Amino acid sequence: MQDTNNAEFDFDEWVKLARDNPEAYEDKRRQMLQEVIDSTSPEVRRRMQGLQWKIDQIRSTSTNPMASCLKISQMMWDSVLGENGLLEHMERLNSSEGLERDKPKVSAKIIEINTIDNKSK
Repeated sequence: MQDTNNAEFDFDEWVKLARDNPEAYEDKRRQMLQEVIDSTSPEVRRRMQGLQWKIDQIRSTSTNPMASCLKISQMMWDSVLGENGLLEHMERLNSSEGLERDKPKVSAKIIEINTIDNKSK
């Protein structure tokens, strides 16, 4: 498997492949995406596979590439700004809601322990 994080991405090569051989471009695109997904932990992999499936469905049902791009972009913004999105989670972290550090502190009475020095006085 190619390390896709460190691989050099040649944009012009991809453009040429998409123009000259769209089927080969799609095959290579799917292969690279699968390599990235396969390189993740099992918990993350399942989520990434689901997300990629959603993206593929949007692409296959859109009338043109720009329409799919707009729908995918909206999906991203919904995950940031929408209900239970990233922004909401970050705001919860900044509030006292549900934070471990904001739970009431347990207090105890401190009892002085007599030491040998105290006993001899």
